[in-house]
Amino acid sequence: MRRGFVYLSAWSSTLQLPRTSFPSRIDLTAQSTRLSRCTDDLYKWQRRHRPAESVFVLHDGPPYANGDLHIGHALNKILKDFICRFQLTQNRRVDFVPGWDCHGLPIELKVLQQMESEASKKDRKATANDPAAPDDLKAVPGQFYERKSPVVVRNAARKLASATIESQMEQFKRWAIMADWNNSYTTMQRSFELKQLRVFQKMLSRKLINRRYKPVYWSPSSETALAEGELEYKDDHKSCAAFVKFPVTKVDKLLELQGVDIEKLDILIWTTTPWTIPANKAIAVHSDIEYSVIECPSYGNLLVAKSRIPYIVAECLKAPYEVIVDSIPGRAIAGSLLYRNVFQGEAGPEQPIIEASFVSEDSGSGLVHCAPGHGMDDYEVCLRYGIKAVAPVDDHGRFTKSAMAEAPNRLSGLAVLKEGNKAVLDYLQSVGLLLRTHQYRHKYPYDWRTKLPVIVRATEQWFADVNGIKGAAMKSLEDVRFIPESGRSRLESFVQGRSEWCISRQRAWGVPIPALYDKRNGKPLLTEESVSHIISVIEERGIDAWWTDSEDDISWVPPKQAFESNEYVRGKDTMDVWFDSGTSWTTIAADASQAGRSCADVYLEGTDQHRGWFQSSLLTRIAHQHQSGVGTSDPPAAPFATLITHGFALDGDGKKMSKSLGNVIDPKCIIQGRLDGEQTARPAQEGKSSRSYLGPDGLRLWVAGSDYTKDVIISSAVLKGVATNLQKLRITFKLLLGLLSDFNPQRVIPYADLIPIDKVALHYLAETNQAVLSSFHAYEFHKGLRILNQWLVNDLSAFYIETAKDRLYTDAQDSISRRAAQTVAFHTLENLLGMLAPITPLLIEEVWSHTPVALQENSVHPLQRLWPAIPPEWFNESLKAEFEVLRRVGTSIKDRQEEARVRKLMGSSLSCDVTLGFPDAPPTGADLYEVFKKYEGLLADLYVVSGLTLKRHSELDAQEKDGMRLNKGTEKGALAGVGVLISSPAREQCVRCWKYVVEEKKPQQEMLCKRCENVVRALPGGSANESGVAATAA
Repeated sequence: MRRGFVYLSAWSSTLQLPRTSFPSRIDLTAQSTRLSRCTDDLYKWQRRHRPAESVFVLHDGPPYANGDLHIGHALNKILKDFICRFQLTQNRRVDFVPGWDCHGLPIELKVLQQMESEASKKDRKATANDPAAPDDLKAVPGQFYERKSPVVVRNAARKLASATIESQMEQFKRWAIMADWNNSYTTMQRSFELKQLRVFQKMLSRKLINRRYKPVYWSPSSETALAEGELEYKDDHKSCAAFVKFPVTKVDKLLELQGVDIEKLDILIWTTTPWTIPANKAIAVHSDIEYSVIECPSYGNLLVAKSRIPYIVAECLKAPYEVIVDSIPGRAIAGSLLYRNVFQGEAGPEQPIIEASFVSEDSGSGLVHCAPGHGMDDYEVCLRYGIKAVAPVDDHGRFTKSAMAEAPNRLSGLAVLKEGNKAVLDYLQSVGLLLRTHQYRHKYPYDWRTKLPVIVRATEQWFADVNGIKGAAMKSLEDVRFIPESGRSRLESFVQGRSEWCISRQRAWGVPIPALYDKRNGKPLLTEESVSHIISVIEERGIDAWWTDSEDDISWVPPKQAFESNEYVRGKDTMDVWFDSGTSWTTIAADASQAGRSCADVYLEGTDQHRGWFQSSLLTRIAHQHQSGVGTSDPPAAPFATLITHGFALDGDGKKMSKSLGNVIDPKCIIQGRLDGEQTARPAQEGKSSRSYLGPDGLRLWVAGSDYTKDVIISSAVLKGVATNLQKLRITFKLLLGLLSDFNPQRVIPYADLIPIDKVALHYLAETNQAVLSSFHAYEFHKGLRILNQWLVNDLSAFYIETAKDRLYTDAQDSISRRAAQTVAFHTLENLLGMLAPITPLLIEEVWSHTPVALQENSVHPLQRLWPAIPPEWFNESLKAEFEVLRRVGTSIKDRQEEARVRKLMGSSLSCDVTLGFPDAPPTGADLYEVFKKYEGLLADLYVVSGLTLKRHSELDAQEKDGMRLNKGTEKGALAGVGVLISSPAREQCVRCWKYVVEEKKPQQEMLCKRCENVVRALPGGSANESGVAATAA
């Protein structure tokens, strides 16, 4: 070891070096205790101490109680926690009650699958070989337990949902989510179900609930009706499209068709769903389209749109043709032709040609086959003509016997999306009505749960009338704040495009539609009074009694109807789960029924909820207020004052996360520090350290650093950046705590007595505080964190700490200069704790547990504090402007120093002197020389050099001029005309502070500068020699 280093180290015992017990790595000791303090304990504390008249409500959109949590859950719940914790700093009492969505098909299907997997192979084989077993059960193993009673299914579903909620709740808690966990709501609670039924009752009394036989989206794989919000669209669905002709049976005499053999005239249509042809009831034309009759030797006379002839010849006929009738307006054809649907047989009724605005010349033949039982538009247009809908398809998506009148068994039992479609085409081919088929790729709806295609099928369903409340719903959105603003048009488009809402489902696990049916005629009994009576029975017996009570239990029938007849039975339909979660606003502690005001300050969910929970919450809330008699002076309000949406989590390549792709990153792995997301991560144990362990704060920092208004990226590279950021924060806290180990907040130095370097540091801190505050107010946490990190790196670490370190370490312990720097460090610690409190609560808890007692006394826990207030005097724009000039020259100095290091001319920055040269005749503007002269006594410390001299260019000697690099203003940070000269100090190095400031040569062990000599002499038993060092060190 070099002798000089021995002397430098020996004097370290006289320095005021940082001392703290705060570890560089996460301390896992008492981790669970810290977690409880910053979540459950904090929530209870704020409910007692924050003002009751200033409540902030963030209503939790209930996650589905099925499966483990994933990274999307983390993004969602942690964002909510940021908001709630920030509101605590704004003196708001937070009301955040977590919820769970428990009913619905995914859970029901899962329990049925579990039941099937638990059945013995012997039982399954016996059923498959049992001649008495229904064919459909033997053919479809997935429906083995179809005959399970609703009671068995509901009990199993409730058990599964309850277990999932318990598991998910523990996972949420481990992410440091502060919430009222003990009073969480679930959609399967009796209290929730009763509130939901009362909302339904209100809508019924408003005449917003009705029952109709009409086409709805139907999922054969789920065996239930679906709402638009339960669909997802596949852009490349492949269908077998077909050109089919229908034989004309009658032509009105007023229609001029000279030269046309009516017995050979057919109507040509094109369809992507041939399986709907058995349900065909009409063919539509457009009144403004011109039609022609063409003759083709192979296919006879065909009625087609005139503009579509080239396409039809090229894609269908592929043969010579002749135009028999050039032009017939569509309005002349409508009502003038009749045809027969071959599937209804010779005895079937003749069917009309009708007008429809949806017919276009953009595709097909310009004539549209209408099956009102299998198409929304078809249904609406046929309804105007009094044409009834039929849908010869059962719940499984198979043809019934009514699909083909003269041969009932030909199609019966065949799946319409599979072999049934082919059977229809085969029959059309056999009777000469199929001209051509081809594969066609197009957008098509799928069941978002089973990921299988749906069909449109007419059934008896219950609907909520959206048209009746659409205007009020749209009006209420005018007062809602949307983040991002694009969410407004998205939600408005979904509401505008909806006329009704199919709210009934054909499943067991849900809240029943409270309808009774007359066994004699099947007519439903659903009135405000009957629902009121049913609600009273449910209050007494529980909702499961709807299924467990005997069918003839007359207690469910209102007294009036019971007196007249006992022929009523309870319905089997359940409510759409979006209706369940959509009424969750009734759980909010504030008066949820109060009209004219929002129930919650914030709703926050993924962008897919514009068509789901956001919309169902809006519609049920508006319907409820309408019933409450809200007048024009007190218009209905949306359930949310602010609506925030976030994107989805994507992998490093921008792909959606999927187990099949193997790109899923488990939140648990992130917490454990497995940045590659590997699922085999071993959990860190409390009381043991782990260099890689990130903890919940690592997961939270990823969320905070992400612009959630877009899809967010998560990858090992991103997480490594998060780990670096977290470690940087820990190192900063460790340094600040160490610097303040002997500081008493009662002895802070007044602002007026601080030196300019300290004052400008407080200006930077004040600017950062206000910028972060503004970002958090706007829910832009990623911007706030970016601003905070920039300040940490550029203004705190690289500038102030580097500059003030000499004072903090080497000045007398109780000197004004050292206490001034400690004052800035104290204010920095207080503000940093406050700004990070919403983001990294566990880190704040850990820092507080290692904070010196003197700082904790007469203080408030950081997580309980209001946002740090900034004294107005800290803002000093003129000082900032001058220091920006000084710091720009500092950049040039560092560049010159680095050049000298490369040439082996210097080591540390203290091993050099700096000379700055300024123009004799300054250019237009401020004289930079005067600015630097103003701060001349601080510049050596500011640039961390041993000496600094200011000279006009005329004062420079020839050697200095040759060695000085004159800035031309083109280099980064350079000031035009200011020269920088780096030179070796002519003085000796102080062995205590390491500055080259000792004027006279002494023995190396006694080489102290005057400042250090005075400090050491003032120490108890101190003397400025090597023996003194030994005494002081001892």
